[in-house]
Amino acid sequence: MQRILVIDDDRDICLLLSKFLTKNGYEVEAAETGEEALKLIRDRAFTLVLCDYRLPDTNGAEMIQRIKVLSPSTVVIIITGYSDVRTAVQTFKYGAADYVVKPLFPDEILITIRDTIAQTKKTPDHSKLNARDDAKSKTSQNEFIAGKSPQAETVQRHIDLVAPSDMSVIIFGETGTGKEYVARVIHEGSPRAGGPFVAIDCGALPKELAGSELFGHVKGSFTGAISDKMGSFEVADTGTLFLDEIGNLTYENQVKLLRVLQERKIRRIGSTNDIEIDVRIITATNEDLVRAVKEGRFREDLYHRLNEFKIEISPLRDRKMDIEIFANHFLRKANQSLGKNVNAFAPSVLQHLKYHYWHGNLRELQNVIKRAVLLSTGEEVGMESLPHEIIAAGPSVNGEDGEGLVHAFQHPRNVLKSVSGQAERQAIIDVLEKTGFNKTRAAELLKIDRKTLYNKLKAYDIKL
Repeated sequence: MQRILVIDDDRDICLLLSKFLTKNGYEVEAAETGEEALKLIRDRAFTLVLCDYRLPDTNGAEMIQRIKVLSPSTVVIIITGYSDVRTAVQTFKYGAADYVVKPLFPDEILITIRDTIAQTKKTPDHSKLNARDDAKSKTSQNEFIAGKSPQAETVQRHIDLVAPSDMSVIIFGETGTGKEYVARVIHEGSPRAGGPFVAIDCGALPKELAGSELFGHVKGSFTGAISDKMGSFEVADTGTLFLDEIGNLTYENQVKLLRVLQERKIRRIGSTNDIEIDVRIITATNEDLVRAVKEGRFREDLYHRLNEFKIEISPLRDRKMDIEIFANHFLRKANQSLGKNVNAFAPSVLQHLKYHYWHGNLRELQNVIKRAVLLSTGEEVGMESLPHEIIAAGPSVNGEDGEGLVHAFQHPRNVLKSVSGQAERQAIIDVLEKTGFNKTRAAELLKIDRKTLYNKLKAYDIKL
């Protein structure tokens, strides 16, 4: 029986989820603090952990990292409030598999748990001889949807140009923009399409295990190495290795990676023998690697090795004409997953979807659509199925869309006082992000002084 650990300081939530998941065939335990949960994880194995992002003694990002060190195979799903979606999305770089938003709907959680566990089972086991076959089979499981915006057309053109080559590619883009999908399309359009595509999230690799995951190890090379293990490079031989969040690799593993790229050989941890490999490398990051190089956090020679060709994916909020395309795609996927027949979106729903800022990009949009389909009782997604925060912000303020609102602050006649409630809160967040969270510049654009801005940050509980 699969065992689930629920971590939440709300005892009622722990009780509700424990009873519901137990009825659905899972063995469930609960903890109200991070330390209590870690003690349980040290004592026994859990298939999956449901962890509230805000805990009395820690937070979700730290919990993921500690869980992954204690039990790398345990899947973690974050529970968060909608106002913290941006923070929740950032936990993906630490190894979160998904997130669910409060208020919690038991059916939604059950579907998320089942989907996450099912996807985990499809992940190749590098220690098995059939690992390469498993990795190959994964390439066809994700459908790539191209947008129609100028930015999307540029990305598609770059994919078409670089795919047939054997060049290393770096894909830049915010979390949730679909970097792995782009990497898969490059692989499938290359002469290596018949070989495996192996995806590794470097942000989710505990530094103690990263070398073993990438390069493999031999039995007895360290505590816990009970058998020989193939690394990702061996599994991806003759195919493509996709390294997501490459900026999170430790300096030591950056050195090892550079050696592999130069010599096209790997050496398992604890071994004295080199193994020749033939692998194309595609990497991705949401970090400014040029800055990381200047700050000494990323090797310059490795950066240039990886950056033979660069593809930049714009955030979803900058390509509004693509939102309806992706929303309809996620609608079809949600109908399949939930066994429902919701055929369309109400026009007002589409307006609100196009207005929303989408901190989590495609990943957030997919979650919102899936949740909306689950809550829909008819054949159309109505306003009542959207999260309150998306509805409250509204599709327009004085006739302007969200993008126009930000631009409006550049003119003296447009002042913050013309905006109210949730729209004011969203406007402040939009301008802060536009200015790179420079509060002085944001206050200037908003036509208010810094003291007023600080008061509003506190009033609206906007944490920077």
